[in-house]
Amino acid sequence: MKVVFQSKFYTLYQSDKEKCHYLDMNQKTIKLSFCQLLALRTKVQNISIENHFDSDLNKHGFEVLMLCNKEHLFILNTIELLDLKTLVDYSFISLDIDHIVTTS
Repeated sequence: MKVVFQSKFYTLYQSDKEKCHYLDMNQKTIKLSFCQLLALRTKVQNISIENHFDSDLNKHGFEVLMLCNKEHLFILNTIELLDLKTLVDYSFISLDIDHIVTTS
């Protein structure tokens, strides 16, 4: 497995042999197909970080994130959520670059 991207709290690995990804969230590591990784990206991109700074919209500053058809549940604070957004964004950039390099 190779590291796609590592942020402060999380690491995304790619397994070419198994044709999947592994997301290490420190508490546990979850196996993701590419479709599940795309779903994670969509979920993370749809979370409004602005709501975390408005006590009327998000009183406690936590986000509940369910992955892989509700197999995994994570409760993230604002810092962890920002880090996950960074991981997702840079991981897809890295995957795109890797794809361009390998197909050229």
